Order: sequence, then structure tokens, then C-alpha cells
Amino acid sequence: MSDRSTLTHLLAGGVGGTVGAIVTCPLEVVKTRLQSSHTSPGARPAPVLSTQQAPVRLGYSGYSRTWSSLTQIMAQEGVPGLFRGLGPTLVGVAPARAIYFCAYSSAKHHLNTILPPDTATVHIIAAASAGLASSCTTNPLWVVKTRMQLEKDKASSSVASIIRTIYREGGVKGFWAGISASAWGISETVVHFVIYEKLKKRLEEMRGKGEKERKTAVDFLGLMACGGVSKTVATCLAYPHEVARTRLREAGSKYSTFWGTLGMVYKEEG
Repeated sequence: MSDRSTLTHLLAGGVGGTVGAIVTCPLEVVKTRLQSSHTSPGARPAPVLSTQQAPVRLGYSGYSRTWSSLTQIMAQEGVPGLFRGLGPTLVGVAPARAIYFCAYSSAKHHLNTILPPDTATVHIIAAASAGLASSCTTNPLWVVKTRMQLEKDKASSSVASIIRTIYREGGVKGFWAGISASAWGISETVVHFVIYEKLKKRLEEMRGKGEKERKTAVDFLGLMACGGVSKTVATCLAYPHEVARTRLREAGSKYSTFWGTLGMVYKEEG
């Protein structure tokens, strides 16, 4: 791949990732809050603020469904509440993409010299290695993002304040909270790739076309469907690691290890 082609892929990935981060930020905030222990069935009930009309329950206890969560955030925190953590996300998009792309290319080049070249095994190992490298190097940004998304006050803390809080609570190690969950989350990439390849092969057999034959619009729609199905299945199967990762990154010392967190969540919430 030429340097120009590499730069084009990196730029396209960065722009696409930035736009995607902005558009989906409200859903990311909701997802993080639903995953937090503050929203669990066993969490301490939120305080009640009495008014002349009706009692208003504050805190995370009201977060149960996506739409109701969005409307509650809007009512309590305004539009800025829907975009908490966007700053660290935008800062991390380009480096994460670049690290992933470079790590994937390097791993694939090396693996092709010791394994049968350009096989499914090579692509899976390269993708897993790249995902791990990207997660490890950019993890501090995602810890800060998670902390920002879990804040519910209108006057939220600044990034610098949150960084100081994380350092005060756990030192440098605190910025790598949840990295074990991210490592286990690499399984999502593997499952996604395996299912996608199986579906793609099945689709080609049904349409009687090989990989090198010219593709039509119907073929591309079929590949998009294969990607959507495989990603959905992989995300559902690997989703528990995201819950554990959020719990490990939130403030407090209740959760300390990946498997311990999963066990505690299962024991308390099923």
C-alpha cells in the first residue's frame, strides 16, 4: 500500500470516526450511565426532592430505557449533558485509528512471513493485536470520558479536575482502569470476523460469484447485511465486558478485577 493510500485511509477513518462520535455521543452517554452500578437494581435509591406538585427523584435511578434516559438528561442537565465526554472522544479518535491501522499492517506483514499468507487466521490475529495495542495506548482518554459521562451536575467538572481526581484516587494506574476488560473485549473482533467470513462465503455461494468477480449494488448490499448481522451478534455476545469496563472505570473501589466484577454483577443483578 502506497504512502498516499495509507494517508487517505487514515484521514477517511479519522473524519468518519469524528462524525460518528458526534452523532452517537448522546447514545454513548446513555449507554455508560445504564452500565454504571448507580443504575443497577441493587443500587441505593436516589434522593427525593419534594415539590408542591409531585416528588421528583434525582440521580441515576430513573434511567431504565433509552428514550426516557435521553429525556431525563435533557430535563436535568440540558443539551450539554447529552454530549458529556465528547472532548476526550474527539481527541482520541485520530490516534486510536492511526495506532490500530499501523499495528494491524505491521502484525499482518509479520504474520504473513510465519503463517500461510493472507489467511483468515492472519487477519484475525492481526486485528486482535491491533485492537489491543490501540486500547492500551489510548485507555487514559476513555477513562476520563467515562468519568465525564457519569457526572450529572449541570456545572460539570473540567477535564483537568477529573484528571486530578483520577490521579488522586489511583495514581498513574488509575488511568488504565478497565484495560483488562478491554483486552477480553478483543474477542468481539474475532467473533465478528469469523461470522462475517462465514456469511460472506455463504452469500457468494448463493449468488454463484467469486471474490474477484465484479460486484453489483445487490452484492454490496448483501455484504453490508453480512457486516451488520455479524457485528450485532458479536456485540451481544461480548457485551458483558463493556459493563465490567464501565464499572471498573467509575469512581470507588468496589470493583477491582475483570472476573471479580462480572461475578459481583451476576450475584447482585443476575
